[in-house]
Amino acid sequence: MGLFDSILGHATNHPTVTNMAEKLGIDPALAAKAVAALGEAHQMEGDTVELASAKTGVSTDIMSQIKDAIGGDGSLTEFANMIDRDGDGNPLNDIADMASKFFGKK
Repeated sequence: MGLFDSILGHATNHPTVTNMAEKLGIDPALAAKAVAALGEAHQMEGDTVELASAKTGVSTDIMSQIKDAIGGDGSLTEFANMIDRDGDGNPLNDIADMASKFFGKK
């Protein structure tokens, strides 16, 4: 399972994501995809918002609002700093664990 799918699995139908989607006037499923895309894009070379926007089709304006709602660049940077916490060379298992804690699912 890829990073995007892992984060998406934890964000889908989560009350915090649903509330954020309602405040922004977008579908909760689209908000979950945006959150997952931001998490994935932050690990890539380039502008996080633009990359996530290109992946999902969500406008950069809405994507920026979503990024700010989940904690902004600091949150994404902290997320990135915690990758591969167990040092096994596979950050995906660590990311999935962090996402499950962030979204309250284990």
